Amino acid sequence: MFDLDSLAACEVDKRIPRLAARLGNLDALLICRLPNICYLTGFTGSAAMLLVRKDGSSLFISDGRYTTQSKEQLAINGVDSEIAIRMGASEQLDVLADALGDARRLGLEDSGITWSQARQYIERFSDVECVAAGQLVEELRRAKDDGEVDRIRAACAIADEAFAEMLPKMKTGISEREFALELEFAMRRRGASAVSFDPIIASGPNAAKPHARPSDRIIVPGELIICDFGCIVDGYCSDMTRTVSIGDPSTDAASLYELVLYSQTTGRDLVRAGVDVFTVDKACRDIIDAAGYGAEFSHGTGHGVGVEIHEAPRLAKSSSGSLIIGDIVTVEPGVYLPGVGGVRIEDTVLVTAGGYEALTLTPKTLVI
Repeated sequence: MFDLDSLAACEVDKRIPRLAARLGNLDALLICRLPNICYLTGFTGSAAMLLVRKDGSSLFISDGRYTTQSKEQLAINGVDSEIAIRMGASEQLDVLADALGDARRLGLEDSGITWSQARQYIERFSDVECVAAGQLVEELRRAKDDGEVDRIRAACAIADEAFAEMLPKMKTGISEREFALELEFAMRRRGASAVSFDPIIASGPNAAKPHARPSDRIIVPGELIICDFGCIVDGYCSDMTRTVSIGDPSTDAASLYELVLYSQTTGRDLVRAGVDVFTVDKACRDIIDAAGYGAEFSHGTGHGVGVEIHEAPRLAKSSSGSLIIGDIVTVEPGVYLPGVGGVRIEDTVLVTAGGYEALTLTPKTLVI
């Protein structure tokens, strides 16, 4: 078990002012995505809205279930926001309308509301121009503070330790599903509050499916086994993939593993501030393309990790932009051969002033 009190504090109280400074030609931004609200306020409930005004003031809105929780969590995190508790959607809209005051341009999150909700806001706030605001909060979330890094590092360490404990059990005739469950329990025993996502334990032909779900298939010697998993510590995720084999796999399987490992380490070692995200993806992809497996590398090379398991930036051939100090990203190329199996190897790394720091430390050893 790790000590949560030993981790650096997250700078939650500074986030709303930082967001307000980014509003540009918006008078206010309405935030509906719960991960963004959690990031900005520390609130972990299941229903809320947050209005952030250009002057840095804010209004947090939720319902009666969260009267006490919202006050406690915002206070603990030092968030100075007005709190309005209203039971019905109509009442909440009334509060929002009053809070907008003389605002004339309201930003709505591109990916935070449905079309019907957007229409509702446009009709209710008839004197306000409602516009798509892009992903202002998601971009703000990219550069992790010391507290965020500590939590992700702790989540990675828990995953490392749990996997090391569990690896010997692969040799006992355990099923994919049983291994996944025991791995989750091992992470929770060490202090994780949850898994970042349902673990992927895929052996033999199942390893040809990048997001295979654990089945009742028994893990047997000589097969490639993809293990992709992570956990959550105080709201922050970890993510790691290792591919292993019980005993020696076939020569072809071992060669495929070495190819993906070379691709992964090459891409990972390019990670540093200022490098285009496309460049990391291309470095990994070019190696696999040259070996004749380009069509079997069927996903992007990586993604950001934080309060969500997949967040900005994306490391993919269709992505643009550069890495910045404080980004935490994965590098995870893979090759998948239908009916045969597959290999994926993934590290989570922190972009630092001098390059990167690997946060996932499990050795990349094929044979166990």
